[in-house]
Amino acid sequence: MTDGNRLDDTLQRLLEAETRAQAVIDDASRERQRMMDDALAAVRDAEARFDAGRVELRAPYLHEAQGRADQVVAEFSRKYGERQRTLRELAARHESEAVDAALALLLDPTV
Repeated sequence: MTDGNRLDDTLQRLLEAETRAQAVIDDASRERQRMMDDALAAVRDAEARFDAGRVELRAPYLHEAQGRADQVVAEFSRKYGERQRTLRELAARHESEAVDAALALLLDPTV
């Protein structure tokens, strides 16, 4: 084998090795892109499940808050009712006293 043939063979093997290396690189790049696409799809799915689950996560807290609000409204209604009764009793008593005083004044102007 001559030096020229050996050099041609070596160059040929280098070119073949470079072609195989490029094929490995291309395969790895496609695999990396596929893995990234899969990961992004998994993240999107997880976000969608999380968003869908937020309503269910908040439901017990909203239910508890509604119960507390109902209790506060009931307590305010009770206090308002008591205050209204007290004011009506006072108004009735003062009305009675005012009527008595007016009658006394009309019946005896010297009072």
